[in-house]
Amino acid sequence: MQRFGKKHVLNFSCRLGGMKPWRLRSFARQESGSLTIFSLSLFMAMIMIGGLAVDVMRYETVRTNLQNTLDRSTLAAASLTQELDATSVVNDYFTKAGLIQYLKSVQVSEGLNYREVAADATAGTDPIFLHLLGVDAMDAAGHSKAEQRVTNVEIMLILDVSGSMASNSKLTNLKSAANEFVNTVLSSDAEGRISIGIVPFNGQVNLGSMLAAKYNLTDANGGTNQYCVDLDNSTYGSLALSRTAAMSMTADADSYSTTNQTTSYVSPTDSNYGVPNDANLWCPSTTTATTGNLVTLPSKSISGLQSAINSLTAIGATSINAGMRWGTALLDPGSRSMFSQFITSGKMPSEFSGRPYDYTDDDAMKVVVLMTDGEHFKEERIKPNKKSDYSNIFRATSDSYYSVFHASKVVSTTSTTICNSRPYWVPHLGAWHSRPWNGTTPTSSACYLQNAPLPSGVTNLKWPEVWGKMRVSYVAWQFYARALGTTSATRTTAYNDAMALFRTQTETDVMDNQLQSMCTLVKNQGVTVYGIAFEAPANGQTQIAGCASSPAHYFNATGLQIKTAFRAIASNISQLRLTQ
Repeated sequence: MQRFGKKHVLNFSCRLGGMKPWRLRSFARQESGSLTIFSLSLFMAMIMIGGLAVDVMRYETVRTNLQNTLDRSTLAAASLTQELDATSVVNDYFTKAGLIQYLKSVQVSEGLNYREVAADATAGTDPIFLHLLGVDAMDAAGHSKAEQRVTNVEIMLILDVSGSMASNSKLTNLKSAANEFVNTVLSSDAEGRISIGIVPFNGQVNLGSMLAAKYNLTDANGGTNQYCVDLDNSTYGSLALSRTAAMSMTADADSYSTTNQTTSYVSPTDSNYGVPNDANLWCPSTTTATTGNLVTLPSKSISGLQSAINSLTAIGATSINAGMRWGTALLDPGSRSMFSQFITSGKMPSEFSGRPYDYTDDDAMKVVVLMTDGEHFKEERIKPNKKSDYSNIFRATSDSYYSVFHASKVVSTTSTTICNSRPYWVPHLGAWHSRPWNGTTPTSSACYLQNAPLPSGVTNLKWPEVWGKMRVSYVAWQFYARALGTTSATRTTAYNDAMALFRTQTETDVMDNQLQSMCTLVKNQGVTVYGIAFEAPANGQTQIAGCASSPAHYFNATGLQIKTAFRAIASNISQLRLTQ
């Protein structure tokens, strides 16, 4: 094989070597012509590809400019806030863009609460290179359709009015922002399709007498313009709120303030320790029955809503959960029959008939704006049996001094021990008596008489009367701790036992869970929730961010930024969008 290969190569070489010179030159000329044709073909192909790219780029530039002008013009023309002819608006945009010759048609459709604008345009481009491929024209066609539709919008502003809102001008800034929001949203609503309600909250939500009358409230607290409800934990499991189930009113009580825990007597009229502090009432009274921190029913009146906003005052603790609970209840279709009654009585506009709409109503849009500057503070509630019944406390008519009955001081072993019992503690004397204080001290030999009628000049107070005159902590110390404790330790124990006897507390983590439960329920129904943490602490920010529909619906505002947040929300509520 090796020898054969060598011979073959040598023979080939010999043949070439034996060719005449003129034959070699002829062979070279023939091969050179073939390469020239191939190179020219490749060059032409490169020119065609480059030319195609140039023509396509020119086409795309014209098409993009045309489409952008279409989109801008139809969006502007569809806006319900502009009063110009929609077709003229589109034409003006194209004229100023130098593209009016390409606009082919404009179609406008308008109704009670919407405007729809569609436009078509076509721009021809003259190819430079594609003529070589038989392409003599490239038409850039564009189509755009925009719509603004003001649906039946239901908005609920749930606003923090706790005591901390009085600092750093926060309440002032809130009022300014909320007033502008109301004006922005409603001033462009010529057809009255948007309603705004306001739910102020601090440690509770004050319904006001008109709204409170629509629910089955029990345990009247005897307070002035105080219509708050101690909602049961079970009410945070659904959006609807029963109007027939019994709901206990919040007591007119100052259950948060501390007292002067000394062994000596402190008068109940002492403003530091005895008299209830209005700032610490869980349901602070409002100035009148119609102004102050009261729920405002859905309205379309700019002046009426702004008046309600301007009457807000900063007072009390913070229960964001209660605010959200009542705000969502007033957006739930379960309140429709109640709203119908308000419409019939002239308390709500007739245009709001059918509200709150079903969550599935395609023409309805529900919005919650939740704002707080704080975080949850333990809810304190007077126990039901300490709200409306007769108390064990008595007051003398002659001098208004008090006494309290303690059953544990009655020794029922024999008639003698009963007679010798001294179950009435008289705080101002620091002494035990056989009967309630009536302005005089009974003799030391006077027997205690079971089931005896009250002596003249003595009134058995009901619990609302007690809480209206004295702080809960004052009663716990002066009427229980000093009476039942003999040492510092036993007095402290008696005080804590008395406070537990009078009130309950809801831990903040439970309140957080209640809030998030309501937020989840309402978001699952398609309600849009905007959250504003206004100079709030960390957990307040966490709770509001978790409640908002998305990170884009959450605002962390300080100072005048709250106005920016409300402006952004007002802008988003209008459903202006490209539909094609």
